[in-house]
Amino acid sequence: MKTSLPVKALLVFDAAMRHNSFALAAEELHVTPGAVGQQIQKLEAWLGVTLFTRMVRQIHPTAEALQYWSNIQPALTRLQHASEQIRLRQVNEVWLSMPPTLAAKWFAPRMAGFLAQRPEISLHLGATTAISDFERDRVDLAIRYFDGEDASLESTLLYRDEVRLYCAPGYVKELRLQVPSDLVRATLLHTTLQPHWKSWLQRFSTLSDVQIDAIPHLHFDQSLLAIETARYGQGAVLSSAILTEAELRAGTLCEPFECRLPVTKGYYVVHLKGTPLRPAALALKNWLLQVARAESLS
Repeated sequence: MKTSLPVKALLVFDAAMRHNSFALAAEELHVTPGAVGQQIQKLEAWLGVTLFTRMVRQIHPTAEALQYWSNIQPALTRLQHASEQIRLRQVNEVWLSMPPTLAAKWFAPRMAGFLAQRPEISLHLGATTAISDFERDRVDLAIRYFDGEDASLESTLLYRDEVRLYCAPGYVKELRLQVPSDLVRATLLHTTLQPHWKSWLQRFSTLSDVQIDAIPHLHFDQSLLAIETARYGQGAVLSSAILTEAELRAGTLCEPFECRLPVTKGYYVVHLKGTPLRPAALALKNWLLQVARAESLS
C-alpha cells in the first residue's frame, strides 16, 4: 500500500520550482540544501517520476515537474493564504499597498491620524506600482487606480478622478500661458498614470493634431517625478488633484486653466472578495473611507 502524500515535500518542491534552485529554496525554508534534496527525492519516489535533472550547481525541472507544479501551485497558494488568514486573524497588524506617488503625496501626511486613532495597530505600508496579488502576496488592502471593475475584488471608491493641468507660476509667466493653445510653447510632461495630453488638448485648445504632436514632451513612469519636474519649472503636467495638494498650498504649482478632463478611473480601496477582513484591516479601511468622505464635504 502506498504511503500518504508527503505534504512537506510538496512545499519544498514548490519553493525549489519558484527559485529554480535547491540552495535558494533552502534559504527560504531555513533548512540545508541537503534537506531540500532529500524531500525532493522523497516526492520523486512517491510519484514515481524524476522531477529535476541535477547538474553541477544547477537543477532543471523536467516536463513532468512543470506540468505537476502548474496543477498543484494554485492549490498550495490557496492553502497558504487560508492558513495565514486564520493565523493572523487576531493579530493587530495590517498590510496596505498603494502606488508610490499616492503614498508620498496623499497617504503620508494623513498616516499619523490613523496611528493616533488606533495606536495598537501596527501598519505595514508597501509603496509599489505592482498590482497586488491578494492570494500570493502578504497584503490585506490596496489602493488601486482603475475603473473599479474586477470580479475578484471588493472595490470601494475612495476618490473620483479628473485630469487637471499644473505648472509652476514662474513657468506660466515665462511662457505667457493665457489660454490652453499657448501650451504649444511648453514642454508636456507625460505620465503612465495620466496619458491624456492629446485628449486634453483636443478638447480644450484650438491646436491641430499636427501642432499637438510637435510639442516637446518628456515621459515618466512615476507621477512623483513628473510633478517634481513641473515644480521646478521644467514643463506642464497632468495630474490628479489629490497628488498636488502640498504644492498648491505652498504656491510652487498652480492650475492656470480650470479645464478638467473627466476620466472613468479613480482611487479605490480593494481587497479580495469573499474573504472577511481581519479587525485591523477593517479598521484601516473604515478610516480611509471616513477621511475621504470628510474631505469631499470640506
